[in-house]
Amino acid sequence: MVGVYELRRGDFSVKITNLGARVMSVVLPDSKGNLADVVLGKDTIAEYVRVSRGRFVLDGKVYHLYKNDGMNTIHGGGRGFSKSIWTVKEYVGSGDSPYITLYYHSFDGEQGFPGAVDAYVTYQLSSPYTLGVHMNATALDTATPVSFLLHSYWNLGGHGSGDVLGHTLQLFASRHTVLDDELLPSSGRVEPVAGTPLDFRTPTAIGARIHKVKVMGGRVVGYDANYIIDGEGMRPVAIARDGASGRKLELWANQPTMQLYTGNFLEHVAGKDGKVYNQYGGFCLETMGYVDAVNHPEFPSQTLRPGQVYRHDMVFKFSF
Repeated sequence: MVGVYELRRGDFSVKITNLGARVMSVVLPDSKGNLADVVLGKDTIAEYVRVSRGRFVLDGKVYHLYKNDGMNTIHGGGRGFSKSIWTVKEYVGSGDSPYITLYYHSFDGEQGFPGAVDAYVTYQLSSPYTLGVHMNATALDTATPVSFLLHSYWNLGGHGSGDVLGHTLQLFASRHTVLDDELLPSSGRVEPVAGTPLDFRTPTAIGARIHKVKVMGGRVVGYDANYIIDGEGMRPVAIARDGASGRKLELWANQPTMQLYTGNFLEHVAGKDGKVYNQYGGFCLETMGYVDAVNHPEFPSQTLRPGQVYRHDMVFKFSF
C-alpha cells in the first residue's frame, strides 16, 4: 500500500512516500519566520543513473537494459526504483530524531540489471533543521552496478515562487566530467572548471553565466553538469542561498561526483498547491558515483560484488 509519512521536529517537517522512496516536501521557516515548502512536487527519487546505449559489459557478459532516454538508460529504466513500492521497515514521526527506513528488493534481471539487490533508505531529522539521508544496498548473488541518487528540485524561496537564477551557489569542486550531447562522458575526460561558466568555487548567482552554458548540442541553455567533488569521505559539497528569504542549504556527502541541474526543461508543469513550475524554477544537487562508470574502466568502479555493501550518505543543513 502506498502511503505518505511525515517527519516533524518543531516547525521543520519532511514528507516521504514509499512510492519510490520520494521526498514530497521539506517545510521550514525563512528569516522572518514564514514557513514554506522548498521542494518542487515532482521527481524526487533515489535511483540508478544514466547508462549509455542501455547496455554494459560486466565480467565478459553483455547486459541490455530497458531504454527510457532515447538510446540510453536513466534512473534505473522505465520502472526502476522510482516507481516501485517500498516497504516501510521503521517509522518514528516525531520527537528529537524522527526517521523512516524503507526497504526494496530488486530481483535479478529487473529492468535488465543483473543480480538481486536489497536496498534501504533512511530519512532522519535532527537539530537544527538538518535532514540526513542514508542509502545502502547489498548485492546478493551476482555483481551489478549500483549508484543511487536523490533527485529533489530545490527552490529556497519556496516551490513555485519563481526561478532560482538569483540564488547564490558555491560548489566544492575544481573539476568536471566532460559530457557529450547526450550528457554522457563518452570521451572519459575530466577537466578543470577554472575559466569556464561551470566554476562555482566561490559563491556565484546561478543565473550569472547561465546564458553561456548550452547542453545537448546547443539546443538547451542551462546547467546539466557533472562535477568531481574535491576530497574524499563525508565532506562539504555545496552551499546555496536565497537572499530574499534568507534560507541557506549546505550539502555534505560521501560520493565522488555531483550533478548540477537547473530545471532547464520545466515548462508549465503543474505542481503542488496549484503552483506552476517553469524553466529554472528549481535546481538539483545530485551526489552520485561517476556517470556511466560501468562503461568506463578509467573511472572508479560502481560495481557491487556479492556480499559487498554500497553506502551513500547525505546531510542537508538548513538555516535562515
